[in-house]
Amino acid sequence: MNETIDKVLEHKGDTVEAIAPETSVLRAVERMNECHIGSLVVCDGERPIGIFTERDVLVRVVARGLDPKRTPVGEVMTRDPIAIRPDVTVTEAMMVISQRRCRHLPVVDDRGLRGLISIGDLTRWIVRNQEQTIEDLYEYLRRA
Repeated sequence: MNETIDKVLEHKGDTVEAIAPETSVLRAVERMNECHIGSLVVCDGERPIGIFTERDVLVRVVARGLDPKRTPVGEVMTRDPIAIRPDVTVTEAMMVISQRRCRHLPVVDDRGLRGLISIGDLTRWIVRNQEQTIEDLYEYLRRA
């Protein structure tokens, strides 16, 4: 897949739900539920400093018996997320996700946070392209 991540963002949308590190875990979970999403980017201004996911809730909050009303996201988030630039290819992004065993990649450029790509977004993109290739080949063979 030689298409770049900015093409995926054009298709998916570049809206990113972001929160401040001092936001309570409870409020973050409420926001994820309101938006029907599984993660939030934690930002210091425009700079992503972490990602807070459903897995973080289970492993770092519930399993440790922390109070979600009193625990700030900044204490339990996944710190220093691996970020990619919009000109990275889909194949390169998949390699990063596979090798680094992460599920979300903030997309940043010189202006700051541009979007968030998940493993699901990349999988959908690849499947969509494969379906298009199959359709094109079918049409080519049908006309031959």
